[in-house]
Amino acid sequence: MNTGELVELAQQLRVDSVRASAAAGSGHPTSSMSAADLMAVLLANHFRYDFDRPAHPANDRFVLSKGHASPLLYAAYKAAGAVDDEELLTFRKLDSRLEGHPTPRKLPWVETATGSLGQGLPVGVGIALSGKRLDRSDYRVWVLCGDSELAEGSIWEAAEHAGHEHLDNLTAIVDVNRLGQRGPTRHGHDLDAYARRFQAFGWHTVEVDGHDVDAIDRAYGEAASTKGQPTAILARTLKGKGVADVEDREGLHGKPLKNADDAIEELGGVRDLRVQVQEPPAARILHAVRAGHLDLPRWDTGEEVATRDAYGQALAALGTGRGDVVALDGEVGDSTRTEYFAKEHADRYFECYIAEQQMVAAAVGLAARGWVPYAGTFAAFLTRAYDFVRMASISGAGINLVGSHAGVAIGQDGPSQMGLEDLAMMRAIHGSTVLYPCDANQTARLIAQMADLEGIRYLRTGRGESPVLYGADEEFPIGGSKVLRFSQSDRLTVVAAGVTVHEALKAAEALEQEGIRIRVVDLYSVKPVDRATLRQAAEDTGCLLTVEDHREEGGLGDAVLDAFTDGRPVPRLVRLAVRTMPGSASPEEQLHAAGIDAESIAAAARLLVEQAIVP
Repeated sequence: MNTGELVELAQQLRVDSVRASAAAGSGHPTSSMSAADLMAVLLANHFRYDFDRPAHPANDRFVLSKGHASPLLYAAYKAAGAVDDEELLTFRKLDSRLEGHPTPRKLPWVETATGSLGQGLPVGVGIALSGKRLDRSDYRVWVLCGDSELAEGSIWEAAEHAGHEHLDNLTAIVDVNRLGQRGPTRHGHDLDAYARRFQAFGWHTVEVDGHDVDAIDRAYGEAASTKGQPTAILARTLKGKGVADVEDREGLHGKPLKNADDAIEELGGVRDLRVQVQEPPAARILHAVRAGHLDLPRWDTGEEVATRDAYGQALAALGTGRGDVVALDGEVGDSTRTEYFAKEHADRYFECYIAEQQMVAAAVGLAARGWVPYAGTFAAFLTRAYDFVRMASISGAGINLVGSHAGVAIGQDGPSQMGLEDLAMMRAIHGSTVLYPCDANQTARLIAQMADLEGIRYLRTGRGESPVLYGADEEFPIGGSKVLRFSQSDRLTVVAAGVTVHEALKAAEALEQEGIRIRVVDLYSVKPVDRATLRQAAEDTGCLLTVEDHREEGGLGDAVLDAFTDGRPVPRLVRLAVRTMPGSASPEEQLHAAGIDAESIAAAARLLVEQAIVP
């Protein structure tokens, strides 16, 4: 398009942003209006995309990091012919595809859910990594950011990672409109302040008037021709551009325009321009090749093996059997054992360093391109990336997360390294799967199954060695459990997972010597939980004792309780969990101090049995 046509297209995007928000009675039209010129030039002159084939391997990728500016995105879809005017005006209405913040669950052209600021650029880095290192395609990744979100640390994790990886297929377009939600941003219109920050991380920067379509056009061309560096286009804009009553005024964020009809008239009225978006070049789809047989590692029963070691070996084997599996680590691969995968499949391994937000975001970006990512770090450190996990669920992303060094059982390192909240976190995620294996063969089997599940999958591994309980050919269905000790005279049921399974078995041995039989259930699938087995155990023994190396809230005990939320009588349920603040001590001392070792389990069982026979 020429200059005049681009100006008209930008005005149409503004008008349609105002109209959509007015029809909804809510939304962010002024945030959309500031970036309208940036969007118009990109859509008309630089973006290569087939809207009829959103999975086309050569399509450019666009991420709206400032997700609240969704009216602008939907207006662009209308201009491209992907949605019609009638649908545009269903914005934010029940059952509409055009949600308040865009999600790929509803729209095939959306790469990732945004709306929690600071996430679009990190996910864009993941998509760009896929294009550069895996897809080996020349598609470009364009990310439209707001200036307010540049206060988020995740933006700078992404900036550093992109610079380090020389992602010259990535362009960040920053809409510097000066105003945030409650007033001016930290740096206002100081483009140089932002430029210095991006340049420090190895980016090429271009400062531009964000309402000069010719200057924008040149800037995009410069970004596309820059080699060896990602590019940040820093555009000075005005919030509410084009309507005098709202332009560059505070206090109007997230509000439809009061006089929408007058604003539309001031912007030149309703238009119905159509843009012929550039076709992507022809490209060959590279299909990942699966081996006919997956050769998982095997261990003999009785061997002492840490589940983190089993994870690393199983992941490496899975990478051999499946060419679509990729691995990411947060600079602790020697501890998580993700390094085993790195040594065998270096081309599909991504070191994210100590930047857990970027690690999870990159996994989301890689998943958006069809890869099956496994991202691992200490369970405790995944708390730093929890918002990214939450948003990944909203995206419908399929990612595998592995948290090692879980619980007090890690020993001397102390509480800062102990994941004691991770099961609760991951159980709370919509549609998640949460797994906690107790031995090596179980770990390997579950790791392999995770690759074919949907949504967010989390597996917890331990630091210390533990005996192998199961044979290498044992099956562990998701949503199942294993009853390790059973008799018709069981007095109660101990439900355990991971390290506490071994403690429960020791307690059962000791109690049997005293004539007390207890049932032991290995609840390796914490979500979904094996309701049938738990209900049967409650019916048979009358009492359930849960024991977990985790905080009491949200973990194994609550998972067990979920089996009895259908209105039936809830059985007697007693919980052993970590209720104190641990210090530094040996693993054995830690388990005892927390009251979750074999001695503590046996003591609790004795008390419960005694109480049960009191008339």
